[in-house]
Order: sequence, then C-alpha cells, then structure tokens
Amino acid sequence: MSHVIEQLRTRRTQYALGKNVTLSADETEALIKEAIRLSPSAFNSQSSRAVILFGAESEKVWSLIGAELRQIVPAEAFAPTEAKMKSFAAGAGTVLFYEDQDTVKGLQENFPLYAEAFPGFSQHSAGMAQLAVWTALAEKGIGASLQHYSPIADAALAKAFNIPASWKLQAQMPFGSNEAGFAAKDFIDDSKRFVTLGK
Repeated sequence: MSHVIEQLRTRRTQYALGKNVTLSADETEALIKEAIRLSPSAFNSQSSRAVILFGAESEKVWSLIGAELRQIVPAEAFAPTEAKMKSFAAGAGTVLFYEDQDTVKGLQENFPLYAEAFPGFSQHSAGMAQLAVWTALAEKGIGASLQHYSPIADAALAKAFNIPASWKLQAQMPFGSNEAGFAAKDFIDDSKRFVTLGK
C-alpha cells in the first residue's frame, strides 16, 4: 500500500480536541507552512494564505464566531452551537485559510483567455492546501476538522487579526490532540463513483 494512501487514511474529522499535542507550536507552525507551500496552484500562483493561531488567539477565533452566530441562531436553539464552539476552542490551535484575491485578479489580467476560470482555480488551490495541512497534521497524530463559517465571521476575524483586505476567508481548521477515537468510515459503491476505460 502506498505511504501516501496510508497517510490519507489517517485524515479524519475530529471534534473531540485537546491541547495535548506532542509537537511544539514552532514545529506545528513549520509543518502547516510547509504543507501549504508544497500544495499546487494554477500557474504556480501560490494564492493560498493562512493565519495560524495558538492558545488564547485560537480561542478568540471561536469566541468571535460564536458571537456572530448568537445574533442569528435563536436563543432557545443556541446550546448545540455553543457546545461546538467550545469543542473547537478546546484544541491547541486553529488555521484560518484564505485566498488572495489580488493574486486571482492579477492572473485574470495577465491571462484574459482564462479570466472566468481563475476564481475556480483559486478554490481548487484552497482545497488542496486544506487537504495537505489536514493530512500532515493527521500523520503527526494531531486531530482536526474543516469548518466553514464564512461569510458570517469574516469581518470580525479580519478586524481582530488585521487581515489584509485582499484575503478572502475560505475555511477554518481547529486542531489539537485526539481526545476520542474514530468511527468506521463508510464508502459508497465504486460503481457509482468511478468509470475506468481502456485497460
């Protein structure tokens, strides 16, 4: 079995996060940066950006998102949402994934034939960067999940962390120690998913 496939098998959604990560913050930061650095992008545009937060700064992310959600989720139904925010804040850190829209616009201007496609290409780059980071963390025994609280908290996070105006938030990844196991993962039948020809 391919080592890459084995690494992909370890990448699972973990909601039960803790702060008992064996890697240091510096080592974790370096791992995340390298995973993003090595991720492919259209025309090698390297449009992906990330804000890597630890400790109280990570907890602030989920406090801010929770505050925004409290304004739109009915009070009587907010308890599950609040519990989810607390579970994310219980981890060791959070990665905020962004795509630089100035980079995307530059590609559109320089390659007008593909102008309409570049926003989609940017999304592809974002997804690959997210998978690369998630898999790299999992390979080191660090749990994570991918969240999408955009555009709900974009402005609050941008203000709190001084995010450049050209960066567009794509996803949030809380990470930490695995404080629970994983259930078996089911897969749909291959016949519904794949077509192979010519072999």
